Order: sequence, then structure tokens, then C-alpha cells
Amino acid sequence: MSSGDQVAAYERQFRRAGLPMFVQGFSASTNVFNRAAPVLGLVFLGEILGAGQLDWSWWQNVLAICGGVAFVLAGIAIINMAQGRPARAVPNRLGKTELAAFVILPALLPLIFGGQLGSAATTIAVNLLILLLIYAVFVYGLLAILRWVFGRLAGQLRSSLGLLAKAVPLLAIFALLSFASQEMWQIFATLSDFAYVCTIGLFVLLGSAFLAVRVPLETRRLEREAGAEGPPLSRSQRFNVGLVLFVSQALQVLFVSLSIGAFFVLFGMLAIDEAARESWIGRPVDVLVTVSIGGDQFELSKELLRVAGGLAAFSGFYFAVAMLTDSTYREEFLEELTDEMRTSFKARIAYLSLIRGAA
Repeated sequence: MSSGDQVAAYERQFRRAGLPMFVQGFSASTNVFNRAAPVLGLVFLGEILGAGQLDWSWWQNVLAICGGVAFVLAGIAIINMAQGRPARAVPNRLGKTELAAFVILPALLPLIFGGQLGSAATTIAVNLLILLLIYAVFVYGLLAILRWVFGRLAGQLRSSLGLLAKAVPLLAIFALLSFASQEMWQIFATLSDFAYVCTIGLFVLLGSAFLAVRVPLETRRLEREAGAEGPPLSRSQRFNVGLVLFVSQALQVLFVSLSIGAFFVLFGMLAIDEAARESWIGRPVDVLVTVSIGGDQFELSKELLRVAGGLAAFSGFYFAVAMLTDSTYREEFLEELTDEMRTSFKARIAYLSLIRGAA
């Protein structure tokens, strides 16, 4: 196998392991966003329609869209000239300026044509989310990280059995007592959809913060133990390794949360009857599915899903805190992950040697 083929094989290995930043010369501007340019262009063109409004007549919408096209073309021409390119040039790379234009220019159209502030904010949020997804998936290999972590999830869950044995009993007692309380049903069953989503999101955000707080320290430790023989990692490479650590732990938390949520859905269908539910929330429940077994009827209601989801989110947050504070778990988790990552770090050393030899 030639050195070029070996280099290509190592780069494929890094991508499969969720470590695309180990590839030398990798650039988001030229290696990712340029390839995504056709998709971004279609989104950009579609959002020009945001200049119109549904309650306008057809000719007003046509004029607004034509004005939007003129505005966008003028904006692109100004950006090109500011970057030292001809006004009608097609950029050969999508850098920060071009990506900022992708986010901002379409959002200005509904604001200029009709003063649609909400539509402008939505456009900005959607475009930022698109760029974030592209960045996470193709720059830091999020899909590859998930595939790599799922392949080792069973082993990682085994390393967390000790933590589960200590954390879950206390958590289960609290959750069971809370589940059968009127206050818990009144809180989660009567919240508006927006408030409920924000409450669940708050638990997720806090749990993620607890998981992320030790990632930089663990990344440096992993680099010392698994990659001591190679050159130091760059900032982006450390972030890539840290993302692998974060996703590995986050999936364990998600598994525990989903398991607890599923348990309470089943338990609620079996043990909480209609009279208890109605007395707790003060109104009939919104039944989604009714299952008849042996003459008994078991109901799955929207309120039950809300309460089970709230307890699952809190349980995930609690487990994330336990992961942060349990030193035995972290030692076992990092030891197992260090053994797995050592292969990638050794491959990086050989890969860099080939790159230097080719140069």
C-alpha cells in the first residue's frame, strides 16, 4: 500500500472514530460549507419568498419578492466588493462573512417588506440551526461520534452499574413519592405547552452543564495517558475529543432518563385510576390510547406522558450530577475510554509521520 493510500486509510479511521479534526489541513470553509453550498443556496432562495405576506394580493407579493431579489443581489454585490471580488463573482469558499450573509440577508426581507419581526427572528433562528447542524455533523463528525458511542454503549453502561446501584434507589424512592402526589400532576399536567417545554429544557440544560464542566480536564488527562507519545493536540482537536467524552456520558444519562420515563408511563397506566387522576388535576384527562386486557381498561393520557416526562427529565439531571461527583465511576469510565481512544492516538502518530515523510 502506498503512503497516499495509508494516509487516506488513517483519515477514514479518524472519521469513523468521530475524530475528523485529527485530519491535517481540515477546514470548515473549504471542506464542509463549500460542499453544502447547493443546499444553503436552495434554502436562501426559498427564504426570499419571506418578503411576501399571505394576506397581500398576488401583485403585491410579486412586487415584494422582486424587491427582495434586488435587495439580496445588492447585498451580495456589496459583500463581494468588500472581499475584493467582482460584484457578480461566485465565492470559491464560504467564510464567516458569507455565512453571516446567509443568516442575516433573508431575515431582513420580512422586516423591510411588512415589518414582520417574528418572521425575521424565525428566519435567523432557522438559518443558525442549519449551520449548527452542518457544523456538528460534518466538522466534528457528530453522526460518526454517535455511531462510535452506540457501538460501545453496553460496555459504558456496565461501567456505570456501580453508580446506578447507588444513585437509582434514592432517586426511585423520590420519584415514586412524587409521581403519586397531587402537586406533581398539577404542575406538569396544567402547564402550557411552551412552559412545559421550557421546564424540560431547563433540566436538560442544567444536566448538560454538569456533564460539560469536567470535560476539559478529562480531555487533557486522556491526551496525557493515550497520546503522550505524539505532538500536543490543537484546540479544535481537544474540542473534538471532548465532544466524544460528552456524547458518551450524555447517552448514558439519556438511557437512564428514558428508562425511568417508560417505567412511569407503564406504572401510571396500571396503578393510577381515572378517579385519582381527575381528583389531582381537577378535570377529565385527555386520553390518547385505551388498552383492554382481561376485562380491565388501561388508559394512556396526555397528562400521564407529561408527568412521566417531567420525572424523566429530573432523573436525568440527578444522574448527571451523580456522574460528576462519583469519583469511582469517573475512574472506570475514563479508563475504559482511554483504552478505546489509545488506538486513535497511536494512529495519529503514524499518520503524522507519513505526512511529514511525504513532505
